[in-house]
This record gives sequence, C-alpha cells and structure tokens, in this order.
Amino acid sequence: MNETVSFGYQDVAPAEKTQRVGDVFRNVASRYDLMNDAMSGGMHRLWKDRFVSRVKPRAGEQILDMAGGTGDIAFRLARSGASITVADINPAMLEVGMDRAQQRGLDGLVWTEANAETLSFPDRFFDAYTIAFGIRNVTDIPAALREAHRVLRRGGRFFCLEFSTVTWPGFKDVYDAYSHRLVPKLGKLLADDEDSYRYLIESIRRFPNMPAFRQMIADAGFAQTRVEPIMGGLVAIHSGWKI
Repeated sequence: MNETVSFGYQDVAPAEKTQRVGDVFRNVASRYDLMNDAMSGGMHRLWKDRFVSRVKPRAGEQILDMAGGTGDIAFRLARSGASITVADINPAMLEVGMDRAQQRGLDGLVWTEANAETLSFPDRFFDAYTIAFGIRNVTDIPAALREAHRVLRRGGRFFCLEFSTVTWPGFKDVYDAYSHRLVPKLGKLLADDEDSYRYLIESIRRFPNMPAFRQMIADAGFAQTRVEPIMGGLVAIHSGWKI
C-alpha cells in the first residue's frame, strides 16, 4: 500500500483517510438518503434498481452487501428471498439502516460492522458480493477487492456500482460545474455540512476511470470482468466472476 492515499484532492496517510472518511459518514448518516435524492434528482433509485437486476439475486443465496449502511441495496436484494448480510465500517450508517429495516418490518437481514479490507467471514462463504457507492471511500481498494474474491465461492459474482468518469463531452462540463459548485451548497442547506459533500465530490474525481478500475478487479483474481456505463459514465456497474 502507498505511503499516502487520496482524501478528496488531498494526499494523506492511510490511517488518516480511514479516520476522516469515518467522520464524514458519521456526519451525513441521518441525511444521507435525502442528500442522494437532492444530488441525483432521485436518479440514484433507478441506478440501484438496475444494479440489483444485474446481480440477479436468488432465493437461498448468501449475499454480502458491503458498505451497505442505510440498507438501500439490501432491501432490494432481500425481495428475492436471498439471505443478505449488510456490512459497513461505520456504525452510524448501520444504525440508520437498522432503523429503516425495522420501519419496513424486515427482520431477516444480518447487520455487521466490518472493514472491507479485513473481513472476518470465512473463505468461499458468499454467492455474491455487492458494493454500491462505497468502494471509492475504502482506504486500500486492492485489499478490499482481494477480500471480496476470497469470501466468494467458486462461481460467485462481484458487482460494484460507483460514480465514474463522464465521457460525454458536453454533459461532462455541465456535471463538473454542478457537482463542484452546487453539491457542497446543497450539503450546507440540507445537512448543514458543506465540507463532507465537498469531499464526496472530490473523491469521485480521484477514483480510477472505468478501464483502470476494471483492471484492478481483474488483478484481484476475478474473471470475465465487465463494465456497464450509465449516463455516459456518470456512474458505472463493474462486475466479475470468481472461477
């Protein structure tokens, strides 16, 4: 692992990034879903629906939803009858998710505090591993990808939904202006936290582009890797199989 890693546009020590990312998500946990709606115009709901449709969860499967915090992906996966374990490094995000599950009458989910880089689950335990809008906040992304590969059974599948690099020229300029100028202001207005949302936007800019991240997934041991851009790469679904 490098001596420094990115925290938004800053380069910091790995331990400092882990701590500061934890602070960000503690600050935004109670308003996280509201802000997702505000930042994406509600589009994140459609992206998550498409993501889960690509996972194709099935009854009886064991699925790990990493960085699953508020439960958005887990609730969708659970409709299939699969057994879902929701893992997140941040207890504040898990608390929001557990409260939301209780309100929905969903008592079959397993909630656990876990670091994506050092999972406590045994080898070859899960049929699928999902992570949505979480991988860019991990301190050591290659380590997290290796752990994802380790805990999957042979034939298991990895799916990641994440913001990426916009490739549509005109849209790219509009999105850059919107995200850098308006999103932090929305954070201030809706969550009284401009700095956290500035970090979230900066972290998108520092995340590897689609070909580079696809190669990182392959380097972790996954085969048949794919990337599906959405809205010109505003977000992307990356996937791979353990064979």
